[in-house]
Parts: sequence; structure tokens; C-alpha cells
Amino acid sequence: MKSLAQQMASYGSYHRDRRNRLTHFVGVPLIIFAILIPMSLLRVSVGVGVSLAELFVLAVLIYYLVLDSALAIALGVIIAPLLWIADSLAQWNTTTALAIFLACFVVGWAIQLLGHRFEGNRPALLDNLFQIFAAPIFLAGEAAFALGLRGTLRREVEQGMAQLDRK
Repeated sequence: MKSLAQQMASYGSYHRDRRNRLTHFVGVPLIIFAILIPMSLLRVSVGVGVSLAELFVLAVLIYYLVLDSALAIALGVIIAPLLWIADSLAQWNTTTALAIFLACFVVGWAIQLLGHRFEGNRPALLDNLFQIFAAPIFLAGEAAFALGLRGTLRREVEQGMAQLDRK
């Protein structure tokens, strides 16, 4: 498994333009929220009733915990309300929930693609679908960097991006 710095460097190499990064701070949460809605419609029983969305978020947060516990906790704080709202929407009628999913999904991707138009390159996930999972923790790292936190990680990411430039 690649380190967090390596994953962030790979993802960051597709997101160098500040406007592109800013669009991702809106688009990525919208897309996360959107995909949680239909997943919240699917319930499973594992002793208690849980949604597929809850299981998915738990699995992804465990993965993020392995990469970086502080960033994973920050993401948990951000994703928990999105999960709660998605689960609440799933209690409405299915047609309404799916309409909200579709609107958020399309708008989220439109915002992301606008950012890549600023950047002048294609989204990272077109080269590696796994980049979908790198996006949230990359943004959490970027937010930490903007607050003056995680200087060592920032330097490692910048060094990794510089190495990718040389290839």
C-alpha cells in the first residue's frame, strides 16, 4: 500500500491549479453526499439494521485511519453529518431521495470538471479509479496545510509531486 504522502502526491499532480483545488472542496463533498443517498436506501442486518452507506463509511474511515489518524478523524467529523442527512433522506420516498442524489451527483461532477478545465488536464480517476478514495483525504491534508499544520507531510507530498514531474 502506498503511503499517504505518495497518494497525495499522485492525486496532487492532477490538481496543481488553485481554482481546480477550490472546486474540489465543493465537488468532492457533494459527490460523497450523493453516493451516500442510494447506499442509505439499502439496509442490511448484521445483528442490527445498518445501511450500506454506514458500512461503506466505516470501511473507508478505517482505511484513512491506517493512513493518518488525525486526518481520518477530521474526515469523520465532516462525513458524519453527510451520512446522517443521506440516511434521513433515505427515509423519504425513494423517488425524492434518488432525485436529490442525481442532482447532487451531477452538480458535484460539473463543478469538478470545471476545475479540471481550469487545470487543463483530465481527472486523476481516469488514470486510476482508486483516486476516488484519495480525493477526500487529499482535501483534508490541503486544509491542514492551509492552517499551517502538517508541514512534514506537506514537504513529502511536494517532493513526491516533483518526482512525478521528472517522469
